[in-house]
Amino acid sequence: MAYVKTALPEAGALSMLGQRWRHLDKSSWVWVVAIIVLLFLVVNPLARLFIVSFQDSGGAFTFENYLSAYSRLRNLEALGNSLVLGVSSGVTCLLFGVPMAWALSRTDMPFKGIIWISILGTFIIPPYLGAVGWILLAGPNAGWLNRAAVALTGAEHGPFNIYSMPGLVLVVACYSFPYVFVLTKSALDLISSEMEDAANILGASNLRTTLLITLPLVLPAILGAFILVFLEAIALFGSPALLALPGRFHVVTTQLWQFFEFPPKVGVASAYAMPLLIITIVLFWVQRRITGRKGYVSLTGKGGERREVPLGPWKWVVLAYCLFVCTLSFFMPLVVICQAAFAKAWGRGFSLDNLTFNNVYRTVFDNELTRTATLHTFLYAGTASLIAIVLALCVAYVVNRGLVSKQVGNALSFLTMAPFVVPGIVLAIGFYAAYTHPPLLLYGTAWILILAFATRFLPIAYVNSNAAIRSINPELEDAVRVLGGSRFTAIWHVVMPLLKRSLAGAFILVFIPATRELSTAIFLYSINTQVLSVLLFDKSDEGNFESLASIGLVLVVITVALILIGFRLMGRDFMLRRTAA
Repeated sequence: MAYVKTALPEAGALSMLGQRWRHLDKSSWVWVVAIIVLLFLVVNPLARLFIVSFQDSGGAFTFENYLSAYSRLRNLEALGNSLVLGVSSGVTCLLFGVPMAWALSRTDMPFKGIIWISILGTFIIPPYLGAVGWILLAGPNAGWLNRAAVALTGAEHGPFNIYSMPGLVLVVACYSFPYVFVLTKSALDLISSEMEDAANILGASNLRTTLLITLPLVLPAILGAFILVFLEAIALFGSPALLALPGRFHVVTTQLWQFFEFPPKVGVASAYAMPLLIITIVLFWVQRRITGRKGYVSLTGKGGERREVPLGPWKWVVLAYCLFVCTLSFFMPLVVICQAAFAKAWGRGFSLDNLTFNNVYRTVFDNELTRTATLHTFLYAGTASLIAIVLALCVAYVVNRGLVSKQVGNALSFLTMAPFVVPGIVLAIGFYAAYTHPPLLLYGTAWILILAFATRFLPIAYVNSNAAIRSINPELEDAVRVLGGSRFTAIWHVVMPLLKRSLAGAFILVFIPATRELSTAIFLYSINTQVLSVLLFDKSDEGNFESLASIGLVLVVITVALILIGFRLMGRDFMLRRTAA
């Protein structure tokens, strides 16, 4: 009898635990796992970055890293150069992007489709590949533009030198102005023509109306775009590495790369990266505050009609300007890259006897290094995209369905969006500091690149997943729960089928930048995990522009194929529309 008396409470306890487990909402584990993963991907690398900046090689506390980072004039000059690059690129992007946005949104300029496709093409070309195109165009002596100028004028040397600060500013602006274009055009599309019509009735010309009425209404969007371009410029690595180093000057990102020459000075690099991180966080906050203001949206009871401004003969001048910008950013670089990819020797020019398909054939089929790097690129980018989408979707669902408190939901959203304000090169240093030592030794493996890519582009996945979840009425899931189904049943059979197209578009938007990410990969790759972006950078040092151009062309063609799939799934402007979001 004693045996029975002791066994019954144990059986009852087990039965009670079983009942509690059956009635427990298993979805509560999702946000717990999400927090753990976010701590691993976001918090730990940034915390290690901060801690390592105050540690010596033995782990003791020290300020020596900061003294080493900021006591040399060369390092301070690099900081100054980055500020000059950011401001100059931002101003140039405004000169490029704002008139084009106004022309496409508010005027009767012809051939808008060509301009739109050209801007999308500028999005497709990786900035460092665009820099290669400009090396072929405006390299001292050998560049096509310099050779043409020498042939026309008879001068000994051409006037252009892409290995200079003005050259770097031009290249960065050519591949950053689409941000200004998208944000400004999105704001212009929200404004009706009523106030412009009123100004015209009172005798104002189209130019005066545009300068005093239209542009002030979108000024918050323009200022926000300027800050975004500034942050993009100071955090960029590929173009400065290709153009600034041969020009014998440094910016912050190239100086950080120098700190990683053997033996790597991780502590000094971490200390030197702190101003870049702080500036980015502060300016991003300012940018959000500016664009968060809705003063540029006309507050009327109805939407208001938007009428195109008739430019008369000036529409051809505006078209010429738009074509000029697109020629600088898209047409000329693409032409010379294609010429180099299909040339025996790119310097021999355009001729049939110089035409060859061997470069592309070797890149795709014969070159083992290129084939391995291509496989790594798409394998790593695909895995990173899946991780980012799954994590972002879990967080978005938990937050939007109120499965956690508001404070926990805000924390999850903040951690998921935090990588957006962290430059890729700073994130890479954080990953290097966090995962090059036991117990989490990931350096030298594919996983450090995959997880860094997933973290880098997690905000893109979250923004799209969040918008997709919010578009689904929760009553559909409630109906499944009422009929006895679990939450996971509702998610799998109701939510997921409705999200397929949105998630496919989000996957492409994460996959494309992951395939061409250089700032993160250059610090974390090893000899066995090389990707195409790093291979392109290495080829530029060799001066083998034919091979380099063919690799870049293959990458562009694959990107175009992915975008065409995105067009099919999400509409023709899905990249520009979602980038604006």
